[in-house]
Amino acid sequence: MTAWCLKSVAKVVGRLPSRWASALARGGGWLLAHGVRLRRPYVLETLARSFPDKTAQELKALYVAMCHHQVLNVVEILQFAGGREAEIGARIDVRGQDIVSAALERGKGVLILIAHFGNYDLMGLFASRLLGYPVTIITKIIKNKRLNTFWWGLRQKAGLKTLPSHNAYRACVRALRQKELVGFMLDQNRPQSQGVYVDFFGKMASTTPGLALMSAQTGAPVVPVFMRRLPDGHHRLEVRPPLEPPPDRKAETLRKFTAVYTSIIEDEIRRDPAQWLWLHKRWKSRPAVETDAVATEA
Repeated sequence: MTAWCLKSVAKVVGRLPSRWASALARGGGWLLAHGVRLRRPYVLETLARSFPDKTAQELKALYVAMCHHQVLNVVEILQFAGGREAEIGARIDVRGQDIVSAALERGKGVLILIAHFGNYDLMGLFASRLLGYPVTIITKIIKNKRLNTFWWGLRQKAGLKTLPSHNAYRACVRALRQKELVGFMLDQNRPQSQGVYVDFFGKMASTTPGLALMSAQTGAPVVPVFMRRLPDGHHRLEVRPPLEPPPDRKAETLRKFTAVYTSIIEDEIRRDPAQWLWLHKRWKSRPAVETDAVATEA
């Protein structure tokens, strides 16, 4: 039922004039921010810690802008699914595609560092045609099977190869050996036992060392790629200079490189904070030392 409703909504949104779709996004963003107030206390607390120089009013405005941005992301995906693919694609331009080509010429494949920034789902749907090469991404399976089938089908139709996050490492290595691009999300919380702790907006965050490990093992360079929403409603896909693979697979080396990747994501977010998914509990897992200290004080 969920998947059927989503397809029906996509058809309706796909037929809406652009100005009506924009109005729908504004209304949905207002409702999410002022009606639902999704995770509002958590987000405001996180923003206050991350941007101590901003006033309470500025932080509230940032929360509202973030809600509007996330709803606008969904509306654009529905437009894509509803048949407006060409129109949306015409609103995206690419900067630095030659960087990807040069990195691939090394013959090791390329690891693409990505984050929940801009319309990250839309970036995935257009990644192969925008960058000019096959792209594989690691993604979570949606619990609703029909919804999962709908979403994965949409990605496959767009030419995006998807791998379930569970036991995806070997498949990614194979894709790199075939000189392809592999997208790696690095801005999600990992369980304490599965991550390394690196600084992210002034607080230690559990982060997977998988990207650094894969780069060290395969020799594939890491190329940061972000898609930013512009004020006029267009999108810009920006490719950053490549990062060389770690020299070894020692734990401290992998942690240092993971910290570098994370700092690149933070720098991108600071350019336009409203375009990152602050709703995600990025700092949920805490270091054992910090947990033990809290327990001792209690």
